[in-house]
Amino acid sequence: MAPAISRFTHFLDSPLGTVQLTGTQEFLFSCSFTEMEPETETDPAPQALLQAATQLNEYFAGIRLTFDLPLQPQGTAFQQQVWHALQEIPAGRTDHYLNLAKRMGNAKAVRAVGVANGANPWLLVVPCHRIIGASGDLVGYAGGLWRKKWLLDHEAKLAGVYQTSLF
Repeated sequence: MAPAISRFTHFLDSPLGTVQLTGTQEFLFSCSFTEMEPETETDPAPQALLQAATQLNEYFAGIRLTFDLPLQPQGTAFQQQVWHALQEIPAGRTDHYLNLAKRMGNAKAVRAVGVANGANPWLLVVPCHRIIGASGDLVGYAGGLWRKKWLLDHEAKLAGVYQTSLF
């Protein structure tokens, strides 16, 4: 029987509210916004979560646009393929599900791409917020559309690209 893996939680204040990071000593399992009051942390956060917190602080401070973190994907092979494709969308740019499905080689998988995007456990780090509606409208974001708009505006300003829609 394999030994139990210790999971940790760390909270980070951000301009968009509290970010909850979960993971192990080595990997980040999830990064999400939480409306709950952060728990008091009794144990020091492990290196993987401290590294994520540092990079997120740099992102919010405007000195980082991409993340280099040890992620531990916990999804299907297809979901992992979608999450990888999301990371290829440059900061300051947006895209939509159909284009993502086409780049993955299957335009008919557009709905499955949307479902996998919605299952992304690393809001911010794996930039699912860069996906907008084909019409150019802001649609669906687990962190809320107001956060999605803020993130897109923040990245466009930092990247020097002021295109936050496809049209």
